[in-house]
Amino acid sequence: MEIRVTSWNELNERLYEESWQEGLGRFRSNFAFRGMTDAAHDLRTSLMRLGDGFEKLETPLLRTFRRYAYRYASFEDLTWNWLALAQHHSLPTRMLDWTYSPYVALHFATEDLNAYDTDGVIWCVDYVQTNAFLPESLQNMLVEEGANVFTAEMLHTTAGSLADLDALTEEPFVLFFEPPSLDDRIVNQFALFALMSDPSVRLDRWLRDRPDLWRRIVIPAALKSEVRDKLDQANVTERVLFPGLDGLSRWLQRYYTPKRPAEPTA
Repeated sequence: MEIRVTSWNELNERLYEESWQEGLGRFRSNFAFRGMTDAAHDLRTSLMRLGDGFEKLETPLLRTFRRYAYRYASFEDLTWNWLALAQHHSLPTRMLDWTYSPYVALHFATEDLNAYDTDGVIWCVDYVQTNAFLPESLQNMLVEEGANVFTAEMLHTTAGSLADLDALTEEPFVLFFEPPSLDDRIVNQFALFALMSDPSVRLDRWLRDRPDLWRRIVIPAALKSEVRDKLDQANVTERVLFPGLDGLSRWLQRYYTPKRPAEPTA
């Protein structure tokens, strides 16, 4: 379902829609969020963007990354830890970045000042409902752990490698994977990853046949500036989400860039 909002208040209502958990008596959303600066963009992974034959590149990419990045690792030697580290440092993978925080997603939908003439979008996917499509072995793992998303250790118990994961079933599925706290950036961004069991299957196409699992909230270009200003006041900025001098500089550059005048209408 696609929803086009017209105001900040409506945007907030839509982001927190269906978050009330009656059994808990708390607001606890089951949605993962992904913000994108252009609503026309699809959910193609960085691995897919390598072009023809990308599926054959996944294994050598990760193998070579592990070989050269070994001295930087400070975690248990599991495929899923390495995959998280690789994704975190921009290696092409089959994973997509998501967040538990709707405001962090809003940041990524509004961070690019050069895209303020383009509608942005927040993808919202119910990561609890997607678990119904997992193979039985993975569903059982979540039940045993009392969890809704996987950790590296949990995945390793059932699938020690990407090939093991792909072999669990012929029917493609998506799982949500919470990465280890590699650094403050992952912690502050409240990050999690979406991972398809088949690297050639695009998540948006998989979701298209399952409309009850997701919605897209379109942020009109005309609303982006207001959203950005209010996020800045809420301290949802590059300085917080990318701790360190680089994030500080990115925030200051954007924050102090003069607002562009509206384009004259014909």
